[in-house]
Amino acid sequence: MTANVRELLLSRIRDVSDYPKPGVMFKDITPLLADPAAFTALTDALAGMCVEHGATKVVGLEARGFILAAPVAVRAGLGFIPVRKAGKLPGATLSQAYELEYGTAEVEIHAEDLDRGDRVMVIDDVLATGGTAEASLGLIRRAGAEVAGLAILMELGFLGGRARLEPALDGAPLEALLTV
Repeated sequence: MTANVRELLLSRIRDVSDYPKPGVMFKDITPLLADPAAFTALTDALAGMCVEHGATKVVGLEARGFILAAPVAVRAGLGFIPVRKAGKLPGATLSQAYELEYGTAEVEIHAEDLDRGDRVMVIDDVLATGGTAEASLGLIRRAGAEVAGLAILMELGFLGGRARLEPALDGAPLEALLTV
């Protein structure tokens, strides 16, 4: 990714102080999504990562990951598979629970949408603590597919998500377009 694209993406991410609670600096990507040039540049960069790592399918993590992953899948000529919160997918699913700061959560995937031999690129907007991404990697492998990598728009480096994900990635790349 060029420095110009990086600057374009950064310029379209708005900082929102004290959201969703006091002391948090929220990184709002909606201005980036509203700008067709920035959204196209982001889509192209992520689609390039899918091609580079030989992905055959793209997984998007609920909810903003859907917004990014679906056009990336189309641009790269790949299928799109959502990883949803528990209870949101009809039919047979695989589920994975994971730890949150205060409790647990659970995500699900339709196992029949992945085949043995699939190489799956996981796409999300932000890597924070890594819990949802870690759970999704487990689901992909339990469905019999291989993890091609994890591609994200922005990594919040100070939250330690990368270190948490290293064992779960098992050598697959973690690529962040921006690190803050």
